[in-house]
Amino acid sequence: MTTIFLIAEPDRFTLGFGEKTLKLAPTDDPEGLDLAGVGRVVLEFPRFTDGRAYSQAWLLRRRLRFAGDLRASGDVRVDHVLQMRRCGFSSAELAPGEDPALALRLLGAFSAHYQRDALQALNLRTSAHRASEAA
Repeated sequence: MTTIFLIAEPDRFTLGFGEKTLKLAPTDDPEGLDLAGVGRVVLEFPRFTDGRAYSQAWLLRRRLRFAGDLRASGDVRVDHVLQMRRCGFSSAELAPGEDPALALRLLGAFSAHYQRDALQALNLRTSAHRASEAA
């Protein structure tokens, strides 16, 4: 498997000494976890049609404020990496046969989004409105 980083700062997610990695199955509830000392959470996609890990990622980033590496693992396809990043994933282990160069190109396809996501509190319309008020 090839690991790609879905954000521009891969060094930010290098595990420090003593930091733990948790691996969650799609049926695991992240809200009951003790995340103290955890540097990486690996969320499993058993099939590319199983989207439960997207919900887990959103909960970990937005509700539980997990700041470490959220890694997608399993049947991860290149056409899903943009949505994975928007849900809070910071890295992905691509399924065998998937092209990492294509995945990185797809990540750069859009510079902004109309909807909010796990990483951006403001959407494109709100950002434009605030910019016009400040002018």
